[in-house]
Formats: sequence, structure tokens, C-alpha cells
Amino acid sequence: MQLFAKILIGLVAFEHLYILWLEMFAWETAGKKAFKGAMPDELFKPTKTLAANQGLYNGFLAAGLIWSYFISDPLWSGYVAIFFLACVVIAGIYGGLTASKKILIIQALPALIGLTAVLIVLFS
Repeated sequence: MQLFAKILIGLVAFEHLYILWLEMFAWETAGKKAFKGAMPDELFKPTKTLAANQGLYNGFLAAGLIWSYFISDPLWSGYVAIFFLACVVIAGIYGGLTASKKILIIQALPALIGLTAVLIVLFS
């Protein structure tokens, strides 16, 4: 179960690194494809800076999850992972309620499964 939890943490971190890239560096190209239908094409250029800011926050979430891999104390590592996974779950729920229901499945659900796995490992 511990390996499963670590894999899920890594997948969620990778997902947020991808979102960082998408929002910070590929907003007007791959971003248009990923967010097709979410807003008109002509709004991607004027919202580039806003998207980059959002991407940076996603990078911080990924960094926190990756950091949990480098903490030698298993309890402390688990607590750090819990904090950052909970942040992702909350952000995913908020995004799902305010932007697109798809975010609940793409962002919140994997983090929630990972969070559950970490909690089982730590408290069983």
C-alpha cells in the first residue's frame, strides 16, 4: 500500500507539472486545445499572464508533493503529502464548482484517492 500511495503522489505531482507547463509556456497553443470550449480563442492571448500565474501555483503544488519524497522521516513525509494532496483536492473541488465539472474527475479525484492511500498507510 505504501508503494501505491507513493505512485499516486507521483502521478498527482506529474499532473500538476503538466498543468504548469500548459498554463505557463503553452497557453496559446496546447492550452487552447486543452481548454477548447471553455472560452473563446481570442481570449487566450489577453489571459496569458493570468494563466501563467495559475500555472505557477500548480508548480508549487507539484513541488510540495515531490518534496515529500525527499523527507526521510515517514511520518513527516506523510504529513507533507497529506497537506499538498488536500490542497489539490480543495482546488479541484473549487475548480469543479466554478469552472468545469471535468476538473473534479481530472484533478480532485486522483488527489483524493492518493490522500486516502496516504492516510491508510500512516494510520493503519
